[in-house]
Amino acid sequence: MFDALKVKNECVAWIRDFFAKNGPDCNAVIGISGGKDSSIAAALCVEALGKDRVIGVLMPRGEQHDIDKAYLLVDHLGIRRYEINIAAAADALIGAMPEGLELSKQARENLPPRIRMATVYAVSQSCNGRVCNTCNLSEDWVGYSTRYGDSVGDFSPMSNLTVTEVKEIGHLLGLPAELVEKTPIDGLCGKTDEENLGFTYAELDVYIRTGEIANPETRVRIDQKHRANLFKLQLMPAFDAGIPTKA
Repeated sequence: MFDALKVKNECVAWIRDFFAKNGPDCNAVIGISGGKDSSIAAALCVEALGKDRVIGVLMPRGEQHDIDKAYLLVDHLGIRRYEINIAAAADALIGAMPEGLELSKQARENLPPRIRMATVYAVSQSCNGRVCNTCNLSEDWVGYSTRYGDSVGDFSPMSNLTVTEVKEIGHLLGLPAELVEKTPIDGLCGKTDEENLGFTYAELDVYIRTGEIANPETRVRIDQKHRANLFKLQLMPAFDAGIPTKA
């Protein structure tokens, strides 16, 4: 049985401890999409640090159809927010590509998340901040994040919690149900997460925690994605010259 209250309290204490060791007077800076993960991560930081030390960064690319959910979140928590439209930056970078170099579909889809992370860090370094990573275990398990985009941060409160567990904590934190239960859409190609993955988070979460899954084809699909994307969770490989250091 998952004890949401116990885990929530331990996570809040962990965030406080992180900041005590890595910036006692620093702020938590979070990219706010209006989805469950950024909403719940922000709420955890507010409980840990207080609303005056949490900053939300809203980053639409042109018009964002669900930006009202991001407004709902920052208003509900009462946190400071900055809205920075990344459309001009993304379009300028695409337009600056030299003749003969056509960006692949994947490169175009992953460019905005990488620009958003650069933006979050720019805000963080200008506001005495530490960047909160908003990934969860389910997404990380199958590599459902953009490398050097939403996959990075300075601290990660939810990377060892499944989607199911994160949502339980979200309800416990008193967030509006429409934020916690919002259908996750990747923001890259317009499809839902589960449409892209080919299985549900409910199936994935049970498999992660118990090893059980009804459909053997789904097991194969999950295992393939997990193996293929492990590199996203590991440090960059570095050549070992075998020369000792004295420091």
